[in-house]
Amino acid sequence: MITRIFFLIGSKSLTFLTELGGILLMLIQSLIWTFVPPFRLRNLFKQMEFIGVKSLFIVALTGVFSGMVLALQSYHGFRKFGGESLMGGIVALSLAREMGPVMTALMVNARAGSAIAAELGTMRVTEQIDALQMMAINPIQYLVVPRLWAGVLMVPLLTAVNILVGIFGGYFVGVILLKINPGVFEDKMYNMMEMSDLVQGIVKSIFFGLILTLVGCYKGYHTSGGAEGVGRATTEAVVISSVCILIGTYVLTSLLF
Repeated sequence: MITRIFFLIGSKSLTFLTELGGILLMLIQSLIWTFVPPFRLRNLFKQMEFIGVKSLFIVALTGVFSGMVLALQSYHGFRKFGGESLMGGIVALSLAREMGPVMTALMVNARAGSAIAAELGTMRVTEQIDALQMMAINPIQYLVVPRLWAGVLMVPLLTAVNILVGIFGGYFVGVILLKINPGVFEDKMYNMMEMSDLVQGIVKSIFFGLILTLVGCYKGYHTSGGAEGVGRATTEAVVISSVCILIGTYVLTSLLF
């Protein structure tokens, strides 16, 4: 029994280290192939549209309701000791530091990260990636690099949109619905929030964009097992990316603050 437990722990640890090594190797290869011609800007712009523009609505919608919920919850909490005036600052800080980057990354991961894994997985099981290699086209450069840089560039922009609309959502609940003085709401927001808070949120979103695209590309690129394998790879990509984002936000918060 004890031997079996140690065997399971060892096998899981080896699998984890193998996956981690493969992901890091793909990252290194992608960085190298980024600076090797031909530079496929058309593929990059296409992925920027897919990851960024087509995720704009869901990110904005999530941001609005995140700000509204934060405002509502903070109002009821602060009202117990007469601190309703702090609501504007708390909503802005929460969105800029944590809620904005995390919620944006999770939404983009659910929409675009899963699609990346499914698309590359389908290409792998239908031997389209092998066909690229037969035509002397490096699959990492052609498929992974544009998606990787599109995620790094677009997720921070989507995060900024999420934070902005979230603040408007909090303002609507606080000022319009709960009748907080608009001058007090804005004054606390400006006094409590600094540019460094926004910068830290954007820095987090850069790492999150890298994580969700890299994991999605890795899982899709190494798919096997036909249609069932594609579904399994897509599920694993979304789950692993989401967990890494949540762990990453704690690690980055510890380093940045």
